[in-house]
Amino acid sequence: MVDSLKSLTPGMAIPYGGTKVTHVPDDLAAAFSEGDALIVLQDTGELIHVERSARDVAESAVTAAVDAFGEMGSVSDAQITEFYEEFAARLDDDAVFASIAAANESDVTDARGRGRSVTRLILDERMRKDMIAGLEGWANTPSVRGQVIDRLEHSGWDLDLVRDGLGVIGFVFEGRPNVFADATGVLRGGNTVVFRIGSDALGTAEAIMEHALEPALRTSGLPEGAASLVASPSRAAGIAMMSDPRLGLAVARGSGPATARLGAVARQAGNAVSLHGTGGAWIVAGEAADAPTFGAAVYHSLDRKVCNTLNTACIPVSRVDDLLPAFLHAFERAGERRGTNPKLHVLDSSVASVPGEWFERVVPIARATGDVDEPQAESISEDRLGEEWEWEDSPEVTLAVVDDVDHAVAWFNRYSPRFVASMVTEDDAEFASFFSAVDAPFVGNGFTRWVDGQYALNRPELGLSNWENGRLFGRGAILSGDSAFTVRMRVRQSDPEVGR
Repeated sequence: MVDSLKSLTPGMAIPYGGTKVTHVPDDLAAAFSEGDALIVLQDTGELIHVERSARDVAESAVTAAVDAFGEMGSVSDAQITEFYEEFAARLDDDAVFASIAAANESDVTDARGRGRSVTRLILDERMRKDMIAGLEGWANTPSVRGQVIDRLEHSGWDLDLVRDGLGVIGFVFEGRPNVFADATGVLRGGNTVVFRIGSDALGTAEAIMEHALEPALRTSGLPEGAASLVASPSRAAGIAMMSDPRLGLAVARGSGPATARLGAVARQAGNAVSLHGTGGAWIVAGEAADAPTFGAAVYHSLDRKVCNTLNTACIPVSRVDDLLPAFLHAFERAGERRGTNPKLHVLDSSVASVPGEWFERVVPIARATGDVDEPQAESISEDRLGEEWEWEDSPEVTLAVVDDVDHAVAWFNRYSPRFVASMVTEDDAEFASFFSAVDAPFVGNGFTRWVDGQYALNRPELGLSNWENGRLFGRGAILSGDSAFTVRMRVRQSDPEVGR
């Protein structure tokens, strides 16, 4: 008989990692009640308290998605297409969208009142059109369910390798309402999805579910739980969902530490994991870089803050005289485009290369809580080269002057999350050498913002993976709806006397 955990006492010893012990703090012991869960991260010893209410909401949503997956085998591809068409049509209907927009306005107002960033939360007309385009893209995407990807013929029997649905995709993402179009992409391959959105956008999410997504499921005849929302503002609900071993794949998008934590929880539950957290792109100027081209790459990589925005720029010392002015000019233009001042972080060893007035000048920098007067440039140590700047409206970049391109590559491979690397050069051989040496899944020769499933592959993405924890097995770093599948084997025996 297995006893359940009913309470915690202050100082209680909790083993982890096989050889280590952590202890229950007073506040956790006081907050824990019967029916709650305690998750112990085996690599760090962190104790995560999951309240019963959060567990119940998550379990109910996962159960709905599991039940729905059991019915997806009898759902036709035409029905899935109709779901996307209906979902898109409802978002395109001004009367329907008015309710969603009102909920989003309320979320934005509330978030601003709490000093939260809203750059990714606002469901404006551009985001609305992107969602509609994404859903229409899935409607027009051919189904791969049942696709025979290989066939082997034997004497008296044949074997097919067949693509099929993977199962329930658990998806935790930050407060970006457009991710609904991305997440439901997994239905195209016969999967179901259960997701939790950041609490800032929960009202918007519930409105999308009520007025667009759930009606589209009903109209198309898809199972009710094929797309299920964990409707809880508690982060513990996301933890509970990721710890459910019934998931076929656990996907997390958001900040680096939060995403890593969710991934650790999912792995402990035995779930396959796809993480999309720490970002920040690097641009390296080559010895053969053209100054205007370099400036254009910088400018077009700073239109807004997302994971593929320029975060670190490297200039060879031999090209400082012409490339640094091009960089600073483009950097200032990027701030002007947003009506703000840019913020520059300069590597300690590179300070002498930057005009002194940048460090002396104090300007308003647009932060999530409002404008803050700060020095426009500040120095940072080498160990902070990979730090991702989560800026609001003021573009924020690290600048490093390097000995040469090899120096920049070595720093990228050591300090960055190994995500997006761009080299601006007019020399094809120099770019080829860079591509071979840099450890990144996304490598280009211009602006960095091309790294996006919709923009690059014409498919809405669930997320982008870096190589911070190693290269990915068996797939690219863009996880899209049709990337989540399994391979089944089907045999047709023509000779009943075949035996071994």
